[in-house]
Amino acid sequence: MLKQRVITASILASLFVWGVIALPTTYVSLLFAVMVTVGAVEWVRLMGEPTPLGKYKFVALIWVLMVVSAWLSQHATLFYLLLTASVLWWGYALRLLQRFSAHVLSGERAGGTTQFPLAALPAIGVVLLVPTWIAMVVLHSISPYWLLLLMFLIWGADTGAYFAGRAFGKHKLAPQVSPGKSWEGVAGAMAMTVVVALVGGGILLDVSGVALFGLVMLALVTVAFSIVGDLIESLMKRRVGVKDSGTLLPGHGGVLDRIDSLTAAAPLFALGISLLGIRA
Repeated sequence: MLKQRVITASILASLFVWGVIALPTTYVSLLFAVMVTVGAVEWVRLMGEPTPLGKYKFVALIWVLMVVSAWLSQHATLFYLLLTASVLWWGYALRLLQRFSAHVLSGERAGGTTQFPLAALPAIGVVLLVPTWIAMVVLHSISPYWLLLLMFLIWGADTGAYFAGRAFGKHKLAPQVSPGKSWEGVAGAMAMTVVVALVGGGILLDVSGVALFGLVMLALVTVAFSIVGDLIESLMKRRVGVKDSGTLLPGHGGVLDRIDSLTAAAPLFALGISLLGIRA
C-alpha cells in the first residue's frame, strides 16, 4: 500500500508541477474545473441518501457558481468579499469541530448540537469547492510559482506532520474525528512550513525582508486552516461510514481526499497574498 501511494503521489506531483509551469491559466483553470467536478460527485456520496440535490444537479450548480466566481474575480472588491466569506466559514468550521463528538457523528445529541443538517450539506460542498477553484486560478494568474508555493506548503506540512507524528505523537488532536492526528504532528507541520516558506519565498519568488516575514506568517495560518479542512472531510467520511471519498486515485482514495487541505488553505492564501500585496 505504501509503495502504491508513493508511486501515485510521485506521478501526480510531477504532472501537477509540469502543468502549472507549462500551461496558460485558461487551460489550468479547465483542468482544475475537472478536478472540482470529480470532487463534487464525491461530495454527493458523502452527503448520503437521500440527498437534497441529485448528483447532476449539484455538479451543474458547482459549474454555474464557478462561472460566477470567475466573473467576481475580475472585480477586486467582490473577489475579496468572496474569499473573505470562505475564510469566515472555515473559522466557523473550527468551532463545529470543537463541538462535535463520536456521539454526534452517530446521530445522538452532544453539547446541544446534532450532526450536519442534511439541507446544509450542498451549501457546505459549495463553500469547499468553488472558492478553492477560483483561489487556485487567481494564484496561477498572478504567477504559477505562487500556486506551486501553496502546494509545496501543503505537501511539506503533510510530510512534517507524518514524521513528527510517527516519532513523537502522544497527544491526540481530534480523536473523535481523526484518531491518527496528534499535536506533535501539528508542530512538525508548522516547523516544515517555516522552512518551505523561507526557501520557497526566497528562491521561487525572490521575496525578502519584511515581505518574507509576512509570507511566513501567512504560510503558518494557511497550514493551520489546511488542518481544519482535512478534519472537516474526515468528519464527513465518518458521518457516512466510509474510509475514502472515492477510488479514483490508487492508494490515495478520491479527489476530495487529496484536496481536503486545499479547500481551506487556498482561499486564505490567495486572499492573504492579494491583501499583503506581495508579488513575485
